[in-house]
Amino acid sequence: MTEIEQILGRIEIPEIVKVKQNFPDLALSDVGGKLTRLLREKKPPIQPGQRIAITCGSRGIDQYTLLVKTTVDYVKSCGAQPILIPAMGSHGGGTAEGQTEVLHGYGITEEAMGAPILSSMEVVQLGITEKGLPVYIDKNAYECDGIILLNRVKCHTAFRGPVESGLTKMTAIGLAKQAGAEMTHILGFDNMAENIQAVGRVTLSTLNIVCGIASVEDAFGHIAEVHVLYGNEIQTEEPKILVRANELMPRFYVDGGDALIIWEQGKNFSGSGFDSNIIGRFNTPTDLGGPTFTAMGVLDLSPESEGNANGMGAADFASRRFYNKIDFAKGYVNGITSTAIYSNSMPMILDTDKMVIQAAVKFSGKPDRSKVSLLIARDTKHIDTVYMSRSCLESVPEQFRSRIEVCGEFGPVPFDDKGNLLLF
Repeated sequence: MTEIEQILGRIEIPEIVKVKQNFPDLALSDVGGKLTRLLREKKPPIQPGQRIAITCGSRGIDQYTLLVKTTVDYVKSCGAQPILIPAMGSHGGGTAEGQTEVLHGYGITEEAMGAPILSSMEVVQLGITEKGLPVYIDKNAYECDGIILLNRVKCHTAFRGPVESGLTKMTAIGLAKQAGAEMTHILGFDNMAENIQAVGRVTLSTLNIVCGIASVEDAFGHIAEVHVLYGNEIQTEEPKILVRANELMPRFYVDGGDALIIWEQGKNFSGSGFDSNIIGRFNTPTDLGGPTFTAMGVLDLSPESEGNANGMGAADFASRRFYNKIDFAKGYVNGITSTAIYSNSMPMILDTDKMVIQAAVKFSGKPDRSKVSLLIARDTKHIDTVYMSRSCLESVPEQFRSRIEVCGEFGPVPFDDKGNLLLF
């Protein structure tokens, strides 16, 4: 037994109980049908024979393949040729091959979508912003006759502004590849909202954006709304869609606690691995609100992340299993490009899930471990079911008590004989 095992082995973990956090279920029943109807109603200006670029980002948005395939089919119905363009800034390791692999991981392949994927990191310069920043665009997209922007709209994990994650940001960063991502981030996150809008004004006024397709997800991560906007509507309408997206965001029904454990981090859940708005921990100097937890641990890295652990700096402790899956180069590309260097800071690595949880409990500073407020969640996208200790459950504010449902009785946190958590 190591010295660390001796120290942590004495730490008792408080009992937990399964808790359902009730959120409105607003999932659309027929997303493909809804999108097709909207496209037919809006009739984006697509002409027969044109090559139309469709942007595909790196986020694990709900029904991603359906959204892309429906858009591809509509473009074909107009007699045009759809072209899929990875639009993910520096993600995918900052390489053309890596970005194609990201799309393949979501099931977006040439065979499944019925359209070619043109992946390149080569860009052309469109112009400059009012402050002199160069504006770039993917060369393949630039050479197409028109562009369809397809993305989920939601609040960002590192800045606030009229537009955050969504269509405008996709033109400023995603579609601008490594070069554009660096330019947009170069002035830091305090200027990010302004930079994205400034770049967006150039791209949206210069390029032939035939339409934007924006999805909004409910608290369960299901598509609740789909919007189709003409290119000249994006700047005025996207801020309204963001307001709606913020209204539907999930949250923990506690204001914080002693220890937060996230079973799985992943780029498929959030660009920063964890949705910082959910955990209340941010990789930039700006404090954007949310719950406050004294200590946080992470236990695993999702397969979809392909080793990219960008965002792990939000955690204090991580398991050996998590560490063994890290491809440092992929995360470092994101961190260096975005200037969010703390996003790749290394948590303390402990051999087992149990040790991670014990360390987080110890960090609470409470001698009576049964009084520790512990919350365990699968990831930051699926938080309708969580596990709470007694103190955590008791801390749920009165206005949220009607929104939770306790399932079963309190009991020990379950582990296998190797110390792996058995809740998920």
